[in-house]
Amino acid sequence: MKIRVLLIDDNYKFVDSIKEGFKNNKYIDISYIAYNGQEGINKINDHNNDIDIIILDLVMPKKDGISVLRYLYEKGSNKKVIVLSSYNEQTTIRKVAELGASYFLIKPFEKEEIEKKIMEVYKASDISKSVNLFDNNIKSSLAKLLHELGVPSHIKGYTYLIDGIIKVYKSPDLRNKITRELYPIIANTYNTKESSVERNIRHAIEVSWNRGNWDLMEELFGNSIDIDRAKPTNSEYIITIAEKLRLEYGDYIDN
Repeated sequence: MKIRVLLIDDNYKFVDSIKEGFKNNKYIDISYIAYNGQEGINKINDHNNDIDIIILDLVMPKKDGISVLRYLYEKGSNKKVIVLSSYNEQTTIRKVAELGASYFLIKPFEKEEIEKKIMEVYKASDISKSVNLFDNNIKSSLAKLLHELGVPSHIKGYTYLIDGIIKVYKSPDLRNKITRELYPIIANTYNTKESSVERNIRHAIEVSWNRGNWDLMEELFGNSIDIDRAKPTNSEYIITIAEKLRLEYGDYIDN
């Protein structure tokens, strides 16, 4: 039996592309469509038992996505909801998490990405629902950025960079303790040596410098180093990207 999805979005072109993308999918069926929040609520009421996942845009006419989430929350619904938005403000993410959303996905995205999230959210237990929504969004955004910077996801340095950058974003005091504290923390997490962490991050940066988006490199690192003469150090790379996250999402507030 396929996962039955209700898609609520007022962008007709986007809706058509999603319907077309999943037309022959073995596991997922876009069973219902609504083009505004009120229509979405009506579909939920009419087909509640036949809907497994709701994909919900935030900005819509009549009733917006927050209103739909609030309706579900006040009704005591346990429907799993993937929220879509072109904006990633921390306050918005926290609001949709409080109202029970399972995942927050930033537009635009590839069809494979939304397919993966539908499968993950469908399989996830209700107990863990939305607990790590904000952290998941941070990690997703960072993964996209490292991809643009040319860091391959299959190398160890990629994993260490993801972990290290997020830790520095969450705990800015680590900016001046990359070697002394951050490397040992990462090494302990992955049961390896600090020297291996340093070496693999250095390798990831070297690969990035040879194959990444050069305009993005210059935008990110041009003010901190002589970009024509040198690659950033491990510390410069980690700290610069962590600062970019802070500018996009604001200071991290632990739940």
